[in-house]
Amino acid sequence: MNFSIAAIIRRRFAPQHELSCSWWTWWRLCRALRQRGRGASRESGAFLLGRQEGGRRRIVDFVLYDDLDPHCLDTGIVRFDGRHFGALWAMCKERALSVVADIHVHPAGAGQSESDRDHPMISRAGHLALILPNFAAPPQPRASIGIYRYLGGKRWAAVGRDDRTAFFHIGF
Repeated sequence: MNFSIAAIIRRRFAPQHELSCSWWTWWRLCRALRQRGRGASRESGAFLLGRQEGGRRRIVDFVLYDDLDPHCLDTGIVRFDGRHFGALWAMCKERALSVVADIHVHPAGAGQSESDRDHPMISRAGHLALILPNFAAPPQPRASIGIYRYLGGKRWAAVGRDDRTAFFHIGF
């Protein structure tokens, strides 16, 4: 029998969330983003790996952009070289996971920059992009996290501030 007490509790108490992550994975991710940001002096980011089931996405791990492309943060903003996607896809295949979203930090707010809008990390309709304000400095309440769904053709739909808590669950 394949089941998990945490998964059962999550389905019972947080069934409406489209994106979810354990608090431990979220804490490790935010800490890693702050460390790679070198004391709030540059942006950093990661691909969020997990599983998708029935329209819901569960983050179970992450890979930092600069672990794949060591020079992508050199300019202070994220400039990921597409030649490194092969390593990402190989990692996903090896772990039996997929990229469920991406995340990066901004120095101030969580709004998308023109560059963010014009250059999605994964240019497939439905992909989710998250932006953490203040270089991921704690606290990071869900309402302050920018959440954007790629529609294709450089078009995005933002998850409204009042809807973010219901959309994204951090917990079990």
